Amino acid sequence: MAVTEDVNESRLLLAEYDRIKEEQKTRIGFRDNLLYFTLAASTAVLAITVQSQQAQLLLTIPAICLVLGWTYLVNDEKISAVGSYIRDQLGPRLTELTGAHGTVFRWETYHRDDPSRVTRKRLQTAVDLFTYLVLPGICMTAFWCSPAVEPLLVIVSLAQTLALGVLGWQFLRYAER
Repeated sequence: MAVTEDVNESRLLLAEYDRIKEEQKTRIGFRDNLLYFTLAASTAVLAITVQSQQAQLLLTIPAICLVLGWTYLVNDEKISAVGSYIRDQLGPRLTELTGAHGTVFRWETYHRDDPSRVTRKRLQTAVDLFTYLVLPGICMTAFWCSPAVEPLLVIVSLAQTLALGVLGWQFLRYAER
């Protein structure tokens, strides 16, 4: 006969906390690696472009930055959503169930009270905007100034510019949180 563990709402909430913290940790690692991968991929394309002297290759950098930037942004938003869920839903519910004095999962609010947090968030937003918007913008400008300009590629680059504008707006929108 198997011994069953007493399952109650508090245990379920703690198990949920463990799972979503694990998801958050995984997403943080993935998000941070996206930044490094974007820079490495862009550097590789720049090296190939310089070596081959084919300026139209510069238009691959905006494509790289759009795909990886959007993926970065989605992961960043989910990381923040996990923190909000713990602070606003899971923690208060567990506090209520256990009758704990004070906030449970205090780290979820404690680190947000750091006076340098706003500066760090702004600097991170600047790094994100440089990586995912300014760098591809410089590449498109270099393409536009090159002899490789062809009407179809100009249309592609203008579409990329529009898409990068949307991505930039999303970065600024989520930076508010």
